[in-house]
Amino acid sequence: MGQLTARLGTGIGWRPEIAGAVEDMPGIDWVEVVAENVCPGHLPDSLLRLRERGVTVVPHGVSLGLGGADRPDQGRLTALAERAEALGAPLVTEHIAYVRAGGALTATQPLEAGHLLPVPRTRDALDVLCENVRIAQDALPVPLAVENIAALISWPGEEMTEGQFLYELVERTGVRLLIDVANLHTNHVNRGEDPAKALDELPVEAIAYVHVAGGFERDGVWHDSHAHPVPEPVLAILADLASRVSPPGVLLERDENFPEPGELARELDAIRATVKTSDAADADFGGAEDRAVPAASDAARQRTAVAQAALLSALVAGTPA
Repeated sequence: MGQLTARLGTGIGWRPEIAGAVEDMPGIDWVEVVAENVCPGHLPDSLLRLRERGVTVVPHGVSLGLGGADRPDQGRLTALAERAEALGAPLVTEHIAYVRAGGALTATQPLEAGHLLPVPRTRDALDVLCENVRIAQDALPVPLAVENIAALISWPGEEMTEGQFLYELVERTGVRLLIDVANLHTNHVNRGEDPAKALDELPVEAIAYVHVAGGFERDGVWHDSHAHPVPEPVLAILADLASRVSPPGVLLERDENFPEPGELARELDAIRATVKTSDAADADFGGAEDRAVPAASDAARQRTAVAQAALLSALVAGTPA
């Protein structure tokens, strides 16, 4: 694993629907691409042209399921590594989430969520996550950063706050963080969690970059849609974060309902202005060290597996929650 030293700057999520607009947009330092949506041997011409211009491309995975009870699938890790090498990426990113459950650990039918589901903030789940992150770090040719996710629910019996959970994850593995400020806002509305308290507790010096995105509220629930303009509360959390540490990179996410290019450019300008106004001194984070991460016990994996399978089964198969 190499050290991540370069600053990324201001970027946007590359999507085929806005590829031309992204290429024509001034001031784009880097782009992020969904890893599963590109093939190493057949990269889109737009991405190749951006790379030729010196624009950094970062693959962002959505299917690894590092928070799941099973160890990461070696085939998926190999595929993510191939994409990092094909894109010449300085790092790869994934989510602190689980996306499948069931199977051998629970002697039940394997289930796919088709969605990023929250990991319970328990000691068992943290032990599993730390070992899974370490397995991924060892398999990837570049550093790994992991993202906090938006959630609609809270697990019962949680033992840590999000900030404490992330702090210990970094302390034990040296992994970098991709902090999504829109997800902090989502968890504030949906779970009553204070974004400022989360920023107080998490190791901001470990941040690799930051996601910014829009959403909407319906019946008291915030939906992280990536299809709406970035609201002021999300920019306020970005300002709070930038007052604590100068983020190496900030990226605008938009996945559907794409506006005209001028609106995207205005959102990027607002993000730049927010970071510049609140800019803190650069933090010194040397990157992941070779740390000994003990293997999660079989019992911890099984307890985590049972809990995650029960929730996913309730969501997709109507079993009792």
